[in-house]
Amino acid sequence: MSAEATRATTEEQASGRVQSLDRAVALLNAVSANAPEGRSAAELAVECGLNRATAWRLLATLEHHALVERDPVTNRYSIGFAISRMAATAGVDGLVRRAHDVLERLSRESGETANLAVVQRLGLTYVDEVAPPVVLSARWLGKQVPIHATSAGKAFLAWLPDDEVEAILGSPLAEFTETTRTDRDALLTELTDIRERGYSVSVGELENEVYGIAAPVLDARQRPFAIVSIWGPRDRVPESRFPELGTLARRGAEAIAAAAT
Repeated sequence: MSAEATRATTEEQASGRVQSLDRAVALLNAVSANAPEGRSAAELAVECGLNRATAWRLLATLEHHALVERDPVTNRYSIGFAISRMAATAGVDGLVRRAHDVLERLSRESGETANLAVVQRLGLTYVDEVAPPVVLSARWLGKQVPIHATSAGKAFLAWLPDDEVEAILGSPLAEFTETTRTDRDALLTELTDIRERGYSVSVGELENEVYGIAAPVLDARQRPFAIVSIWGPRDRVPESRFPELGTLARRGAEAIAAAAT
């Protein structure tokens, strides 16, 4: 065993920590600190006090597990989707506590049902809901929804990188009602409009009589980790209300993002 390896083993035994894991965590922190533009392996190695070979091997391992992502053109590393997924899953209870007051306000101001959905491995799952006392509404808690056929799903897609959208929309799009977007190109065009507008809409695309809007809760890299939606029967949520409700949803999403950081 080399002198360096012996010293590392001694230090690990003394501290109770694993040096290679310490180094990997340092790299993750450095990658995160430089979001969204990313850093090269050489820059990260210098920043973390590692030799390039060690940094490259650790980054390759982190990339394999989707903890970091490498741009194939620039070879710069950014935080991977697995980090967002784990954070969303682990932080659901805390996020719900922080977001609940916002949902109550949105429901009170809109007169409709307000929901919070979080990003999980298989898509979006509704984790909290507030409905006005006098309004009877379907319960969506714990349910997953088709990504392409709801305002929440489309708000999620609109803020994802193109390659992830392509992967999610790789299968044929199921038709639930006459207004469901089943044409992939038309849906991609709508996603561009959603991003420019700041919120998505659904005009009876999953259930004929249910209209709604949604806005993304974005992290520091402008990636969605949760979605706020406001919805109701189309006679109470006509298209003429979309701009008003869209503004409410955007403000609610921004408030939740601020509370979650």
